[in-house]
Amino acid sequence: MKPTPILTSTDYNILRELTKKAKDSTNIREIALLTQELDRAIINKDDVVDQSIVRINSHVTIEDVNTKKQMNVQIVMPSQSNLKEGKVSILAPLCVAIIGFKENDEVEWQLPAGIKNLKIISVNNATNS
Repeated sequence: MKPTPILTSTDYNILRELTKKAKDSTNIREIALLTQELDRAIINKDDVVDQSIVRINSHVTIEDVNTKKQMNVQIVMPSQSNLKEGKVSILAPLCVAIIGFKENDEVEWQLPAGIKNLKIISVNNATNS
C-alpha cells in the first residue's frame, strides 16, 4: 500500500495551480497522476511539516530498490528544470512519484522505463538552491 502524501499548504496550492494550467500540456498522464495524489494528500501548515518530506525545491536521494542504483535530484518548477544540474521538473514522472513522501518511504511508480520501486534515501529541504 502506497503511503499518503503530505504537503505544505504552499506546495499544495502551487501544484494545484500547475495542474489547472497544464491541461493541454504534453505530459497529460503526469498531470492526471499528480491531480490524484493532490486529491488524497494530507495538507499541513508550512511550519509544521516534517523536514524529511519531499517538497518543491527539495534535494532528494532516491534508490531504485531492484538495482540499488541511487540518484540525486532537486525538485523544481518546470521553468527551472535543468537535467545537467540535477534539477528535475515537478511534472516529471519521477517527481510526481515522490512528492509528499518522506525518507525511507518506498513508492511504486510507472516510469517510462517501466514500473520501478523507489526508496527515498534522504531529503534536504535547505532553502538555498
